[in-house]
Amino acid sequence: MELGTSRCREQSSCISCGINGAVTFGFGLCFLYLHNVKVFGWNHKRVYRIYCDLELNLRIRPKKRLKRDKPDALAVPGTANHTWSMGFMADQLADGRSNRTLNVLDDFNREGLGIEVGFSLPSERVVRSLNRIIEWRGRPLIIRVDNGPEYISGKLMEWAERMGIHIQYIQYIQPGKRIS
Repeated sequence: MELGTSRCREQSSCISCGINGAVTFGFGLCFLYLHNVKVFGWNHKRVYRIYCDLELNLRIRPKKRLKRDKPDALAVPGTANHTWSMGFMADQLADGRSNRTLNVLDDFNREGLGIEVGFSLPSERVVRSLNRIIEWRGRPLIIRVDNGPEYISGKLMEWAERMGIHIQYIQYIQPGKRIS
């Protein structure tokens, strides 16, 4: 239907008068307003065609990107046994049970010092695993960890203080968020 026909002109005047010059409506709000408030029985395709013919369609603005500070780069230590990193990984078995692994790495040469696997890894087991690695490898000066419940427990903090090891927490980033 061309814009010149009387029925189309009537509908276009209803649309332009119906939204009262509210150009910031957008098509979705314009259609809902005409359909629910003004109770016109037109379908969305007809309203969209006339909406575009009246040049009421709005430009889609791009999203504004947030400027975020980049986290400090991780310092690479100069010698072995200076800084270790610990982290957990989780997986699920075929029968639905979840298991976790505790991974301990030396940051100097990226050597895997130990992997502890189990269905539950409380802080006592983390301390026991670290003691076993220290007997074999020697004591580090710093252990870098995230903010997990096993790492912020009192038992691990007491153990680290007793051993003279500094626990360094990494900067928290929400899962799914990218650092650009």
